[in-house]
Amino acid sequence: MATDYDAPRKTDDELSEDSIEELKSRRVDKTASSVDIDETEQAEGFELPGADLSGEELSVRVIPKQYDEFTCSRCFLVHHRSQLASEANGQMVCRECAA
Repeated sequence: MATDYDAPRKTDDELSEDSIEELKSRRVDKTASSVDIDETEQAEGFELPGADLSGEELSVRVIPKQYDEFTCSRCFLVHHRSQLASEANGQMVCRECAA
């Protein structure tokens, strides 16, 4: 960036005033861009402990374990065969649990 050495220089007071004004304008910009969130919509996703969920339906499609996947005997997550670290006595362990 080029510097104009002939331009009048600002004093420290002028510099601090400029920076305060810039900060105030930034604060106004941030509040103007905030999104209004409806609290009732946000609260619909929470589940209370002990709540009766018998009338709820599963909205996720469940896919059975594929031929190239296994269930880790330690973390009980389904992983791809490439994540298999060890297998002993039918107990398969993923790389994350073996580390």
